Order: sequence, then C-alpha cells, then structure tokens
Amino acid sequence: MKKHLGNEARLRHILEAIDYIQEFSTGKTKKDLYEEPIYRFAIERQLEIIGEAANALSEDLTTKYPTDWRKIVAFRNFIVHEYFGVDLELVWDIIANKIQPLQQTVLFILDSEFTG
Repeated sequence: MKKHLGNEARLRHILEAIDYIQEFSTGKTKKDLYEEPIYRFAIERQLEIIGEAANALSEDLTTKYPTDWRKIVAFRNFIVHEYFGVDLELVWDIIANKIQPLQQTVLFILDSEFTG
C-alpha cells in the first residue's frame, strides 16, 4: 500500500520537478525540444510529475492558494493519455513562461504553510 503523502511532500515534488526542468533546459532552445527526443521525454516526464502532485494537493490548499491547478492536472492527463498528440509549442511555452511563476507560487506556499 502506498503511503499517503501530505501537501508539503507534494509541493516539494513539484519543486523538484521544476528544478529538473530548469536544469535540463539550460542552454536549450525550442528547436532542441523538437530535435532531441531525450530532452523532450525528460521534460514531459517532469510535467507529468508536477500534474500528478498537483492533483494530490488538498482542496483546502488549492482554494487558499489559487493558481492554474486544474490546467496543470489537465495537461498531465493529456500527456499521459494523448502522448502522440503533445503540442510541443505548448510544452515550450510552459518551459519559457509558466514554470518560473509556478516555482515562485510553490515556494511561497511552502514558506507560508510549512516554515516556522
């Protein structure tokens, strides 16, 4: 039986996946996403982890700290179930424009809820 993980652990999983995306993406371009399957697969996997962890956050937490939680989970479901149709333009937009703000949100929640 899988051990139940709380909000703090799930938020830390999201943060770790973000760190990996940032590390993997250093020096990369959108063209690399199209031409390097290993890079693309690594990013997609981390996005899956982010979505899975977001899906497991409590409703109380996601209500208190509203962000695009539903979109994050929906994108995870899309990657997993429609893997053959993943829009790499959207993946690049997430890397370039959405990951850093999500990181700031998660850090804020961790600091607000679990530090002290």
